[in-house]
Amino acid sequence: MIQTVRKAWGIPELRKKIYFTLLILVIYRIGSAIAVPYVNTDLLGSYLNSMGTTILGLYNAMSGGAFAQATVFALGIQPYINSSIIIQLLTVAIPALERLQKEGGEEGKKKLQSITRYSTVAIALLQALGYFFILKRGFNGQSMLTSDGIWAALVIIISFVAGSSFLMWLGEQCNEFGVGNGISMILFAGIISRVPSMVGSLYSGLVSGAIPWWTILLIAVGVLGLVVLIVFVNDAERRIPVQYAKRQVGRKMYGGQSSTLPMKVSMAGVLPVIFAQSIATIPATIGAFLPPPGEGSFGAAVLDAIDSKSVLYLVIYFLLIIGFSYFYATIQFNPVEIANNLKRNGGFIPGFRPGKPTSDFIAKVLSKITLFGAIYLGIVAILPLLADKFSKVSIGIGGTSVIIVVGVALETVKALENQMLMRQYKGFLE
Repeated sequence: MIQTVRKAWGIPELRKKIYFTLLILVIYRIGSAIAVPYVNTDLLGSYLNSMGTTILGLYNAMSGGAFAQATVFALGIQPYINSSIIIQLLTVAIPALERLQKEGGEEGKKKLQSITRYSTVAIALLQALGYFFILKRGFNGQSMLTSDGIWAALVIIISFVAGSSFLMWLGEQCNEFGVGNGISMILFAGIISRVPSMVGSLYSGLVSGAIPWWTILLIAVGVLGLVVLIVFVNDAERRIPVQYAKRQVGRKMYGGQSSTLPMKVSMAGVLPVIFAQSIATIPATIGAFLPPPGEGSFGAAVLDAIDSKSVLYLVIYFLLIIGFSYFYATIQFNPVEIANNLKRNGGFIPGFRPGKPTSDFIAKVLSKITLFGAIYLGIVAILPLLADKFSKVSIGIGGTSVIIVVGVALETVKALENQMLMRQYKGFLE
């Protein structure tokens, strides 16, 4: 990874792209520090600390803490991510969008991108309204707004929507003029920005004696082990051998070569974890908005059962990750379509007849590697929660964040390698 960055830095064209990407990230961090007016950020921070196990805590983690500070970029890039996921799912459910994606070509991609942009603004507006009503509701009997007028409401809502839309534009500019993966890079920067405060809190606990040294050592070894596991599984794939039959076109003979059909183990990436975490935290989010129940009552027992450190929550969370992994894999990889494409191009899997036997075999392999990938995602997502539960020390970063950080780092290195490879081919051809 370090060698790739050093080589890319030595190429003027790539160096400019790296500079541009760093500029985008600096702008993002500056915007994450500019607070929206008319908001009591101290009271808001206390409120979101009490809501850490809810979906609001997830938004705060994904925004790098900007959500708890009510900054211009408080909504982060989440509206764009949600919009992209929704449009991607709708292309499977709505035939018109599916045709636009498969047969529309470059013009179809631009139309889908335009639909995604408008959906992002709409989702950002809904989230900004929800955020404003949370601020208006207050905490411990105190309003989190310093002004209750219409002007304050408009400023807060428009600032949040504009900030989210501007982040979407920054991500697209990074894709065009930077190293690529613009949206992922912004998400990466937000998560990484929480690391210094996490390290500072661990160091303070070590100095004060509240946290023993061996606990910090175990946390460091555990995080390093998670990184190694994510790197290993991220590149793991099952390669199905494919043989192409020989066919004669005019005087030329085509085919006869061997190839492979790669199927990634972690096909769905981090999306099943994000889906599962969003669904699993809904009961806790609803409970947090209700009046606190009395100690020892049935309501208190229910809140303890749906807490993020409870056994029931961990089991439901793990099962949801497996379920969403299978759901997303079936959307991304269609065995029948793959089998038909192989048959159309004269390809076949040795030992299986073209058509239904081939699609059944591909579906069977897909089911096996999806199960392995889902269990891997579940382990990575739950291990930090188990560490918080048994060590009584909050490391401040979850398995979802680790997967995103490592995945974005690997994707960025691959993007740099691909651009260097294209540059070498271009120089050779010239």
